[in-house]
Amino acid sequence: MALIVQKYGGTSVGTVERIEHVAAKIKATRDAGNDVVVVVSAMSGETNRLIALAEGISKKPPARELDMLLSTGEQVTIALLTMALEKLGAPARCYTGAQVKILTDSSHSKARIQEIDAKVISEDLKQGRLVVVAGFQGVDQTGAITTLGRGGSDTTAVALAAALKADECQIFTDVDGVYTTDPRVVSKARRLNKITFEEMLEMASQGSKVLQIRAVEFAGKYQVPLRVLSSFKDGPGTLISFEEDDMEEPLISGIAFNRDEAKLTVLGVPDRPGIAASILAPIADANVEVDMIVQNVSKEGQTDFTFTVNKVDYDKALEILRKIGDDMGAREVYGDDKIVKISLVGVGMRSHAGVASTMFKALSAEGVNIQMISTSEIKVSVVVEEKYLELGVRALHTAFGLDEDNEAHAEGKEPDA
Repeated sequence: MALIVQKYGGTSVGTVERIEHVAAKIKATRDAGNDVVVVVSAMSGETNRLIALAEGISKKPPARELDMLLSTGEQVTIALLTMALEKLGAPARCYTGAQVKILTDSSHSKARIQEIDAKVISEDLKQGRLVVVAGFQGVDQTGAITTLGRGGSDTTAVALAAALKADECQIFTDVDGVYTTDPRVVSKARRLNKITFEEMLEMASQGSKVLQIRAVEFAGKYQVPLRVLSSFKDGPGTLISFEEDDMEEPLISGIAFNRDEAKLTVLGVPDRPGIAASILAPIADANVEVDMIVQNVSKEGQTDFTFTVNKVDYDKALEILRKIGDDMGAREVYGDDKIVKISLVGVGMRSHAGVASTMFKALSAEGVNIQMISTSEIKVSVVVEEKYLELGVRALHTAFGLDEDNEAHAEGKEPDA
């Protein structure tokens, strides 16, 4: 008998009918001989409705009370799902995050899990019950309800799986797994049977929306195998686990892209020690995260400096950079929010040369100009004009043998460079 933690998101439990469908899936997993713990989100749209209610009272509601309000969304779902399971003859109990004692810090709306007391869950499992737990929420040392922020239910599921030493954590979504890239951009995108934690972290950080970064980090840290599955379509999904030394890895596992990037450039600043810190420190002090950075070679004692930020921070960062540029006597400061970042991800890069050159040739052949480049051990990212996003992703998808009908990738072979 295996212990499986399943998580169902808001879309999966968005209506009473869908909740009953989920209950049937859970019962089938239990009937197959498994112990099952279920984590659920609020019904689709419910969290937004609650936020709107709060903002109807105050544009800046107190964080502690807002968490109290938002946590009720998941309580509705766990109660309804438990009722549906009982209706099917499957004994079940539901718990809030506070009842399970998911202990967090006191950072309301973005709390971090510190400890989980799984005794009550373990006792229910011994009694043959299914256990349904509210995702997204916990409780701090003072007893105040906290919420975990974006992707919080995924994090709850992974944390419970770690605490219970579950055999697998299954994340049910509206897609049937992790794809080589977004199927809406590349019709020949292929579902991956497996991917490593390292690759999934890179994919998530570079724009893939299938899983939240925090949940993947947690799973990797505590060695919890993750599987992404569809709530609406049966299938094996995608297993996210550790890299196997004896496994022939494909060169590239996937292509991620991010439309939310903006580029900032300052020209003609003094080339001296500490110049990068002088530029980026005020940006960081404004709580703006910097992604890619390029500094040009010095010429006549001056250099140029370019970096990217999230598009939502573009105006704020550009205003700060203009002030910095004035203070430094820069020749020019300008920005561009019509860019995108495209990233190749694959652990196979460790043992293969020529990935970057193949990438650059493929983009060049389509007339796509590269503005910035960044690399890591298993990733190559480029910044291009946003109008070239779909063209660039499709060209790279084909160039690296990721198309659904390409046999070379299926066999783990390297495409011709």
